[in-house]
Amino acid sequence: MSDDTVLYTLQLPSKVDSITSVENFVDTLKDEYNIGDDTYANMLTCLSEATINAIVHGNKQDESKKVYINLEVQSGKRLQFTVADEGEGFDYNRLPDPTAPENLENLTGRGVFIIKHLADQCIFNLKGNEVELHFKV
Repeated sequence: MSDDTVLYTLQLPSKVDSITSVENFVDTLKDEYNIGDDTYANMLTCLSEATINAIVHGNKQDESKKVYINLEVQSGKRLQFTVADEGEGFDYNRLPDPTAPENLENLTGRGVFIIKHLADQCIFNLKGNEVELHFKV
C-alpha cells in the first residue's frame, strides 16, 4: 500500500436504520474528496442498496450479525468500497431480470441491477456475501 492510500472501515448492526450511518459517511466523503454530484448520487445509491441487501437479505436483520463496509481511497481519485455481510450469500448470476415484462411491476428485485449500472465496476465474491464497488472521482 502506498502513502497516497487512505483506508476507512464501518461495522454496522443489521438493522435498517444503520443506513443513516452510510449516508453520513458518503456525505463526509463528498466533501473530503470533492466528489461531483453525479458520482456522489451513484455512490450513495449503490452503497445504500448494497447495505440494505446485506442487512435484509444477507443477515436477515439479525442484529447479532454485522455489515462491514471497507473503503480504500487511492490518490484521492479512486474509491474502492467493499460491503460484506455474515449471511449465506446468493448466486448473483441467477437473479431475475428486473427489466423483463413479467418483473416490471415487482416492488423489489432491482438493487443489484441498479448497482451494476451505477458503479464504475461491481465485483461479487464467489459466495455472494460481499460486493466490491469502484468509483472514479
